[in-house]
Amino acid sequence: MQFELTEALIDSLLFAMEDQDSIFYLDTREGIVIPENDAELNGGLKDDRFISLPEWDSSEGFRLMERFAAGFKNTIIRNKLSAALDRGRGVFRAFKDVLAEYPQAERLWFAFKAREMRRIIMDWYNGLREEWGLARIGTEPEETGDLVLEDFCFRDALPQDLAAVEALHHEYLDGLRETLRQRVPEKTARSFAAERTGAWIFPGDHAIIAETGDGDFAGYIAATIRGDALYVAALEVRPEYRGLGIGETLLSLLPSRVSSGEITRIILNLPSESGDFSRVLLRRSFTPYTAGYVRYI
Repeated sequence: MQFELTEALIDSLLFAMEDQDSIFYLDTREGIVIPENDAELNGGLKDDRFISLPEWDSSEGFRLMERFAAGFKNTIIRNKLSAALDRGRGVFRAFKDVLAEYPQAERLWFAFKAREMRRIIMDWYNGLREEWGLARIGTEPEETGDLVLEDFCFRDALPQDLAAVEALHHEYLDGLRETLRQRVPEKTARSFAAERTGAWIFPGDHAIIAETGDGDFAGYIAATIRGDALYVAALEVRPEYRGLGIGETLLSLLPSRVSSGEITRIILNLPSESGDFSRVLLRRSFTPYTAGYVRYI
């Protein structure tokens, strides 16, 4: 029996699919989801009026968690989620506990899960429509990449931001030195980090701060004007918030702080250890114009 897939029905299907302790069927005549032991259903399972819901069990849920963890851009959170999934027992609780530490990541997970489960429902419904001799319907579920940015606000830097900015910069330099120690001698690592410190500017001519909805400092960008060019002197995001689009948003907001016609270009030197950010720059129409190389003797 044919039925219309409404938003209300999709919500009911999602709720029933998540309940692993009960069995549900769809009453196609009424367009509602009912439990197996519903009085109206007894004796009627052979009736085409009642059909099974899309397949969804704990194994599908686990695979969905694996996909989410593998694709998460923030290294810290990705490693914690992967470790939770490798526990063997209690993986679902461990996965949820990790997400509870990072509200922005948790929100992305819920959006990702809802999107993927809606996709399963739509595929199931379109399979039924093909059996009915009808054309497939529906559009791709919306991406969730920008959802997390709704949890952050961006404002011009203030003098009282200096302490938080300096703390983040020193944290970045410590991480840089640790990374370089694996590649070059200790003395060279310290020298290179010192060069970064000497080139660091805050607030410069223009600086923007990123904060969480609770007012916690998340990152910043600082730039200075040289002739007709705007040089990005620093763009740093706290480790737990990296990979969420904050750096790209800071970079996109920067030109709005400059008077029209004041600059003709924006220049940013990208450290080799930040190579993944090059995709963001290319997406923002930046063009590579130089490459730096060094050989340590």
